[in-house]
Amino acid sequence: MIIRSLKKVPRERLHGEEMRGVSRQVPVGKAEKSPNFSFRVFTLEPGGHSPFHSHASEHVNYIISGKGALKDEKGELHPLSAGDFCLVDPYEKHQYRNLSETEALVFICAVMKQYE
Repeated sequence: MIIRSLKKVPRERLHGEEMRGVSRQVPVGKAEKSPNFSFRVFTLEPGGHSPFHSHASEHVNYIISGKGALKDEKGELHPLSAGDFCLVDPYEKHQYRNLSETEALVFICAVMKQYE
């Protein structure tokens, strides 16, 4: 059994041409020898965004705090706020965007551990 406060999980700043203001924490994943799942927590600073991308696995996201949008394959933005769940299917192109100028967008991203 593992019980961990997110406040004690190291935060890693991510860098890339297609992303801005993104950091990641992994409270449960490969390092904890989780049998199947990895739970990552992403923080998007005000105006930040993930890359517009797709991948081989589905993932489930839960918005912890803030407001933003999920951009779909057609480029449409779908509003997100605290308490929302999102399912992104395999190979579905998507992007998370923080539309706030003052507040971080924080969300859990649950994936199979091999996609951590």
